[in-house]
Amino acid sequence: MGFYKQHNVIGLMSGTSLDGVDLAFVSFYHDKSWQYQLGVCQTIPYDEQWQKELKELHLKPLYEIQEFSKRYAIYLSQLLSDFIFKNNLQVDLICSHGHTVLHQPEKGITLQIGDGKIINTQLNIPVVCDFRTLDVELGGQGAPLVPVGDELLFSEYDYCLNLGGFSNFSFNNDGLRQAYDICPVNIVLNEYANQLGKEYDNEGQIARTGSINYELLKELNAINYYQQLPPKSLGKEWLEKDFIPILKKYNESTATIIRTVVEHIAIQITDCIKSGQCLVTGGGALNTFLMQRITANSQAHFILGNKKLIEYKEAMIFGFLGVLNKENQINCLASVTGAKSNSVVGKYFA
Repeated sequence: MGFYKQHNVIGLMSGTSLDGVDLAFVSFYHDKSWQYQLGVCQTIPYDEQWQKELKELHLKPLYEIQEFSKRYAIYLSQLLSDFIFKNNLQVDLICSHGHTVLHQPEKGITLQIGDGKIINTQLNIPVVCDFRTLDVELGGQGAPLVPVGDELLFSEYDYCLNLGGFSNFSFNNDGLRQAYDICPVNIVLNEYANQLGKEYDNEGQIARTGSINYELLKELNAINYYQQLPPKSLGKEWLEKDFIPILKKYNESTATIIRTVVEHIAIQITDCIKSGQCLVTGGGALNTFLMQRITANSQAHFILGNKKLIEYKEAMIFGFLGVLNKENQINCLASVTGAKSNSVVGKYFA
C-alpha cells in the first residue's frame, strides 16, 4: 500500500434510531498504517414529517420506496451543500451510507435509500454509496461493515463496541476480524422514552426509576437470536417480529420496561465481552446508567472515546470505507459477514 495522498471526505449516515443525519468531515492518510483526523461534525435532526415517513417506509411497495429514495437524495444533497458551505470545506469524496429501509439478508434483500448518483449530480463531488448490496449478493449478511475500520484504525483495542440503534462489536480472533450484532439498544430505549415525551432517556434517568421485571428479563434473554452462531445481524423487521411483542405482553410502567431492557442489554453485551480493553462508541455510550450496568457485569475494561468519536465514529468509518473503495482496497470482510469472499463494496459515482 504505497499511496500517501490525503483524502478529505464526508461520511454520512442515518441510524436506525432515526435521531437524524450524521455528517463527519474526516481526513485520512496512509503512513505505514492508516491515520485519521476527525474534523467538524454535525447531526441534523429529522423534523416530524421525515421521521414519520422514514419510520413507515418499509411497509410501502418497492416503487414508492424508490421514488422516496430520490426525494431523500435531494434532501441529503441540500444538507451536504449547507454543511460544506458553512464550514468552508474542500471535499474530495462523499461517502453516504444513506438510511436502511429493508434488511433481510437471508432473503438476499438489503436496501439503503439516498441515490448516490443524484447526490453526485447535485453537488458535482464524487460519491460512494450502497455499501451493503454486493456483500449480500455474495451470500453475506451485508453487516456489520464497520469492523474493517476497527481493524485498520483502532487495532490497539481488544474489542470495539458500538451502542447505536442496535449494539454490535468487533474483535480480532487469531488474526481474523469477527463481528456481529448483539442486541437492540437505542431503537427500543428511545421508543419507550418517546412515550414519556422525551427524545431519549438522558443518562438513563428514567431507567433508574424503574424496577426489573425478572419474568420479562428471562423471556428476552431466551430469544432465539442470542443462541445463534455468528455471522448474524439484526434489523427492524426482526425487532417488530421477535422483540417488541414480548414487551407488549407485559402490562408494566414505561420506566420498568426501560429498566428491564437496560438490564437485558447489559447481560447480552457482557456475555460477549468478558475481559480485555474495549472501546465504546455510539449514542448509548452517553447513557451513564447503561454503562454502569455493563461495567458491573464484566471484568473487561470499557473505555469511552471522546464525545466526537462516540457520536461520529460510525459516520467516520463509512467515510473510510469510501476511501478504501476509491483505492480499490478490500473494505468488507467475509470473516465478519459470512460472504463467499472479501470484497470492495460500494458504488462509485463521479
